Amino acid sequence: MMKRTHYCGDLRAKNIGESVSLTGWVWHWRDHGGVIFIDIRDRSGHSQLVFDPQENSDNHKQANELRSEFCIGITGKVRRRPEGTENPNMPTGEVEIVVDHLMIFSEAETPPFPIDEHVEVGEDVRLKYRYLDLRRPGLRNAILFRSRAAQLVRNYFSNHGFIEVETPVLSKSTPEGARDFLVPSRISPGDFFALPQSPQIYKQLCMIAGLDRYFQIVKCFRDEDQRKDRQPEFTQIDVEMSFITPEDIYSTMEGLIKTLWKELLDVEIEIPFPRLPYWDAMERYGIDRPDARFEMELRDIGDIGAESDFKVFRSIVEKGGKISGICVKGGAAFSRKEIDDLTSEAAIFGAKGLAWMKVTDKGLESNIVKFFAEGLQQKLLERFNAEAGDLLLFVADEKEIVYAALAHLRVHIAERQNLFDPNDNKFLWVVDFPMFEKDDEGNPTPLHHPFTSPCTEDLDLLESDPLKIRSLAYDMVLNGIEIGGGSIRIHRRDVQSRVFKTLGIDEQKAQEKFGFLLDAFRYGAPPHGGIAFGFDRLIMLMLREPNIREVIAFPKNQRAQAVLESAPSRVDEEQLRELGLRLRL
Repeated sequence: MMKRTHYCGDLRAKNIGESVSLTGWVWHWRDHGGVIFIDIRDRSGHSQLVFDPQENSDNHKQANELRSEFCIGITGKVRRRPEGTENPNMPTGEVEIVVDHLMIFSEAETPPFPIDEHVEVGEDVRLKYRYLDLRRPGLRNAILFRSRAAQLVRNYFSNHGFIEVETPVLSKSTPEGARDFLVPSRISPGDFFALPQSPQIYKQLCMIAGLDRYFQIVKCFRDEDQRKDRQPEFTQIDVEMSFITPEDIYSTMEGLIKTLWKELLDVEIEIPFPRLPYWDAMERYGIDRPDARFEMELRDIGDIGAESDFKVFRSIVEKGGKISGICVKGGAAFSRKEIDDLTSEAAIFGAKGLAWMKVTDKGLESNIVKFFAEGLQQKLLERFNAEAGDLLLFVADEKEIVYAALAHLRVHIAERQNLFDPNDNKFLWVVDFPMFEKDDEGNPTPLHHPFTSPCTEDLDLLESDPLKIRSLAYDMVLNGIEIGGGSIRIHRRDVQSRVFKTLGIDEQKAQEKFGFLLDAFRYGAPPHGGIAFGFDRLIMLMLREPNIREVIAFPKNQRAQAVLESAPSRVDEEQLRELGLRLRL
């Protein structure tokens, strides 16, 4: 068996004159007047091999048999490339290897697609042959980048006194927001494990156990609809700390981000990150994960609408609705069709219309300006700091619709008008989240999860007005995308029981679902809190990839299917009988 001395991408001018052994795959094959040039490739990159019939006729004859993706090994001498043939675009471009000995480990059929970065291939084909797709430089480099990031994460937390603890994959089904993946138990027929949506309860138990600084890079599972930044199984950087405040979380995690960006991208990130209360984020951006790379903030004009003669606006205010708008700099140049297209975009989020006004040298122009007295028009200009050439856009509806529609329009227009640098990194913390929101029936439901601690000063509202309670929850946001979220946890059994009661979870159900956590609270639980980062999403953003599947070795497709191994799939009837199950479709 040939033993390699170097990886294919490691050779440089300093290796000239050395005898080396390389192993890898045939990438490119070229015959230049009898001399054969082959690029050999492995995970590190590639080097150029030279098969000269005058140097070694047997090797040259073998080289004629080589084809793309043959797996080979070679021994040869490194030499400088002839003057004028150097390739400055590749790390090994100064040198080549004159082959003395060639070994073919295995031949290869013609691949279903070229192993080339610049060839477009359908995603399901790429996923079916993922082991070939992983040979392509872009995906291969993403996986290597991900590996370096994981090492940096482990080193960072280890250097800051954290203990890495592995938590179970087979767990108990608990209500955490998304659907669980269930695993039937053969030994306990009729009973099920659940795959964890996160190690939430286990990391709290680590704190009660006295493992006061915990982390792990862990697989999590959620049975939910797929998006470009979502997978049914995904990886989290999971962290929990005892005897802390949110400030400890902020500073520790900002240090992690600063380290990753510096070490992997050579980019300096300024810390501390800005802090933005939840309701400020909603009022200014319409969303709790705002993109702060550009302005165009929302402005409430409910007071102006109420004073106007525009019946649509006045009726919305009378019904307790909301009117907000954005100012598009230079937007007065938009055509009527372009404004109609924006109206259609707003309609996706439930908006029944999109009112607009253009700002000209003569004042405001639109078919609704006549309903606004001159004084109100001036207020609008001042509210938005609007100038000639700008466009004002308004949505009037229920608060949730107004926020969603304008948040979308804001980003949609900014992308279209190139209002931000795509290479910019705008981090911020969103803080002071509400503890609860209303479910479809109007009852309180956790905005994050039922173990989030309420603000101490709001605790008295738990029974009387729970929707006004702020929680000690926080999200880290980058360029309009949530990359991490967490909270200070409830550590007192009495407070946790009150929260369960507010959620309609009685003592019996609480004991059934969370009894092992509530029982642990009896034995001296410390104040604690934590955070979880979406590791796949973080890598996707760092590499500026448009899709999370581009940074995962073996992802599921858009239908949550594993194309490579054809899963999920039916199982034998005998396997079902062992589990005490029968299918009813």
